Amino acid sequence: MKCPYCGNDETRVLDSRVDSSGMTIRRRRECLKCKGRFTTYERYEFGPVFVIKKDGRREKFDRSKILSGIMKACEKTNVTLEEMEKLVDDVVNQIQKTGNLEISSLEIGKLVMEGLKKINEVAYVRFASVYKDFREIDQFLEVVKELKNEK
Repeated sequence: MKCPYCGNDETRVLDSRVDSSGMTIRRRRECLKCKGRFTTYERYEFGPVFVIKKDGRREKFDRSKILSGIMKACEKTNVTLEEMEKLVDDVVNQIQKTGNLEISSLEIGKLVMEGLKKINEVAYVRFASVYKDFREIDQFLEVVKELKNEK
């Protein structure tokens, strides 16, 4: 694997760990030339999955879009990048387990919301506000009320 710092082809693996789902391997690597350290991830790759958008368009599933949305929702919270990555892995695993080649963006949003609800309530409300397209304060209050009632 090429070093992202100097482009050298020779690196060594310092540490490998399998995540809790058993679907991802995290490898810590070191460049033999510049001694730069970086992390790589090895994941299963299944056949192409397409996302059906609200307007009916189809686009190829992109894991990074889920992570980006989660990162925005988790800004200025105590949620770690590792927790966010795990949530993305969980969502991707759930999608792949269905065996379907298509999934609606609404279904992906539901999966993300379920995960965020368990991790951080503020992030959950933020994500819900975008996912459910909140237009009024009452919609925020309703979601917060639901969270309180679940406790």
